[in-house]
Amino acid sequence: MSSSTLSQILQRVVDGGQRLTPDDALTLLESSDLTALGQAADAVCRRLHPEPYRTYNIDRNINYSNVCAAVCDFCAFYRKVGDSDAYVLERDVLLKKVEETVALGGDQILMQGGLHPELPFEWYEQLLRDIKSAFPQINIHGFSPPEIHFFHKKFRMPLKEILSRLREAGLGSLPGGGGEILVDRVRKQITRGKALTEDWLNVHRAWHELGGKSTATMMFGHIETLAERVEHLERIRQLQDETGGLTAFIAWTFQPDHTDMADIPPSGAFEYLKVQAVSRLYLDNVPNIQSSWVTQGPKIGGLALYFGANDMGSLMIEENVVSSAGTVFHLSLDEMKRAIREAGYIPRQRNVHYQYIDPEPEPAAA
Repeated sequence: MSSSTLSQILQRVVDGGQRLTPDDALTLLESSDLTALGQAADAVCRRLHPEPYRTYNIDRNINYSNVCAAVCDFCAFYRKVGDSDAYVLERDVLLKKVEETVALGGDQILMQGGLHPELPFEWYEQLLRDIKSAFPQINIHGFSPPEIHFFHKKFRMPLKEILSRLREAGLGSLPGGGGEILVDRVRKQITRGKALTEDWLNVHRAWHELGGKSTATMMFGHIETLAERVEHLERIRQLQDETGGLTAFIAWTFQPDHTDMADIPPSGAFEYLKVQAVSRLYLDNVPNIQSSWVTQGPKIGGLALYFGANDMGSLMIEENVVSSAGTVFHLSLDEMKRAIREAGYIPRQRNVHYQYIDPEPEPAAA
């Protein structure tokens, strides 16, 4: 590919007059000109977010259970019923985790588990009620689309009934977990007993039709092709064109350690930054892009703010799934703010709707 072809594609999208085609996106992913991709993604990000702020949120990833009926070759976290280290959190333990989150300034919990084959639907409703009763100010960003699809199949209820009942019990927003790559060839090869592409999309679609908001994700760097990464982005863009219910997109690299796919070499920072830049350029209808410092570390996580991200994501007081695969990056609140400042921005805390929830900073002295 000539540099002029790359420049023409990038200029088109930077100018905002024409969205990328799938062929354009594939051309960009095949390019090794990371600087050009980063500059274009940064220009688009600054056009969409001209404010001097870059954001973060404070939440805790609470895994209420690690028991899962699905088999995912890429997961080091799940256990089967009867395994010695299988668990369902006692309610007082879970509420203590929420209490600690609130004490640290958090306004949200990210709550997910496996596809538990034995818990009744009423257990999940009561879980939400108990959290909201004790902490009415907390947003519950909970239950991934594969979990919701599992409830739909197991309890034989329509998706909208499942989601309506969970919302009535206290569910505030839906995370985009379990997206991996939204191509059934890939999903069937790396997982068994889990939502396929249309299932995952339909959960979001039903939630958005009820007025809810959610996020979308992509886990890349395993068995997918570059064209399949583009297909994933295209499915996300189509969903957002239809519903407008996505608040953010988060991509991260597959972490192979301690999984059944440990022979796959991990993708590095170069590939991560390239994919994030192309994601910002392609997803012209998704307002926010989160950095993935959890998998990349604080330096690359901060650098991602020059490659299309306008948000550092969560302080993530607790994280269990990615860390089960050996990734152990952690950031304090001061380190999170420092990474944003080093990128030339003012850090602001936000909620799930990307509204600022901290006091507006004082203007700098003249």
